[in-house]
Amino acid sequence: MARDPVRILGVDTSLRCSGVGIIESDGVKSRAISYGVIKNPPKRSASESLAYLSTEINEVINTERPNLVAIEGIFYCRNVKTAVALGQARGVVIAAAALREIPVYEYSPRSVKKGVVGTGSATKDQVGQMVKKLLKLKALPPEDAADALAIAICHAHHLRVGEALNPPVI
Repeated sequence: MARDPVRILGVDTSLRCSGVGIIESDGVKSRAISYGVIKNPPKRSASESLAYLSTEINEVINTERPNLVAIEGIFYCRNVKTAVALGQARGVVIAAAALREIPVYEYSPRSVKKGVVGTGSATKDQVGQMVKKLLKLKALPPEDAADALAIAICHAHHLRVGEALNPPVI
């Protein structure tokens, strides 16, 4: 069932390279508005990297005006340091949306892959190829941007059935 179009900001969070992708969807048809990556050099401290991520995410939100945000949910990490950095980066994105009262939805990596490719064990290349096909892109987006677009598409699929299966994080 088609609805009024919404702008969805998909974010694949990371401290060093976060993917962002904006799509517009009515629940049936989706189109890419913009996508890219927010990169932090390895020599930049964690606090400086989080500040830069905050600035860039706020810029995307201010420019693109999404109605909602979809992010990748927390997944199992063997390395505690990586898990903490990922949690901090997610917090920056969630806070940026919360300050504007934009609802944030989260999806597990497996559910994103299943929602976009049809299998929860899809490879990065399969996700990228399907994102390219679904959004009718001329070129394959960068890997992290493709993941962000896939997260946004996953949420758009939930809109198609008239509801978001996951309640918003905020």
